[in-house]
Amino acid sequence: MYQYQSTNEYFAQIADGLEDQGVKELSWLGATQIIKEYRGLKFKADKAALYRVNYKAKLLTRVLAPLASFHCHDQDSLYKNARAIDWSDFLSDTGTFAIFANVSESKINNSHFASLKLKDAIVDQFRDKTGQRPNIDTRNPDIWFNLHIRDNQAVISVDTSGGSMHRRGYRKKTVDAPMQETVAAAIIELSEWDGEQPFYDPMCGSGTLLCEALMYASNIPAGYLRSNFGFTRLPDFDQPLWWDIQQVSRKQIRNIPEDLIAGSDILKSAVSAAKININLLPGGKVIQIDQTPFEDIGNLSDSLIICNPPYGIRLDRGQDMGPLYKRLGDFLKFKCQGSTAYIYFGDRELIKKIGLRPSFKIPLRNGGLDGRLVKYELY
Repeated sequence: MYQYQSTNEYFAQIADGLEDQGVKELSWLGATQIIKEYRGLKFKADKAALYRVNYKAKLLTRVLAPLASFHCHDQDSLYKNARAIDWSDFLSDTGTFAIFANVSESKINNSHFASLKLKDAIVDQFRDKTGQRPNIDTRNPDIWFNLHIRDNQAVISVDTSGGSMHRRGYRKKTVDAPMQETVAAAIIELSEWDGEQPFYDPMCGSGTLLCEALMYASNIPAGYLRSNFGFTRLPDFDQPLWWDIQQVSRKQIRNIPEDLIAGSDILKSAVSAAKININLLPGGKVIQIDQTPFEDIGNLSDSLIICNPPYGIRLDRGQDMGPLYKRLGDFLKFKCQGSTAYIYFGDRELIKKIGLRPSFKIPLRNGGLDGRLVKYELY
């Protein structure tokens, strides 16, 4: 029996700063005994809750099922304990796998070296048993394994999500520096949007915020377009239960009014990409996306406005972005009375350029950017 089977405990990785939202989401999906820990959330779940979390959670990055924990003081102890796991429970000798590892404050202090030792234990076991070995595939493996070593204590886990959960499957086309899907979902959650007030993104890029708004308002599971889930590789996987959860979730998808969600961008390539991406989702064809500079948009009163303006990555770094943000501030001030705007600033120095008084500023990482989400109430 593996550790997750005896404890029903799992570990959810989540971006820094989203832990409180993650606790609420896990609880809503049926998880219990949720505890904040280093780099994520530990929680308990039965099979149904585990499948729901992987299928519907919009804020989590990965969900790990621990197989074994042990004291790991050197490479020999890592190899020996890894060889004790029956890897044929999870993949075949003709299958593919990948490993992601992190180490800290331990005698083994290199994550790449640690992952290589785990890889050696897996392939050596198969080679000894069958004369063949599974292959590494870091792009689209059959299954992902995780190795975490901290304070010389190791945990080997299966990634039950089948890869990072931010990859929803709708981003077929993109523009430079798109917002990560989990960050976009977090912004919509932080806005406390009721799904009824008109939603508009005046700088929509390839449409990530529009897609996440549609998924939120229509109750589309985050994993709706994904086909590979790691929990289907677990030895105790329940196929009928998984089928039922998918069917129940899909029946809960609802239609939205045509004028609820809309967006625009100045670039033809961005508008084209956004339309391609959002049309992959149920109801995406009702979302209006236009090629329009935000200055030419008509009045957006009594609406929710969320956008991720360029901040030096999508444009030349030497370009002065101040005038763009000043024009955006004027647009919000004079054309969006009665609305609420949430603007993501990848460069915090640009906040003062917009010329509006914020209601709040929240630290929010987008990839490697330590940005800020700023709220403006436009009276």
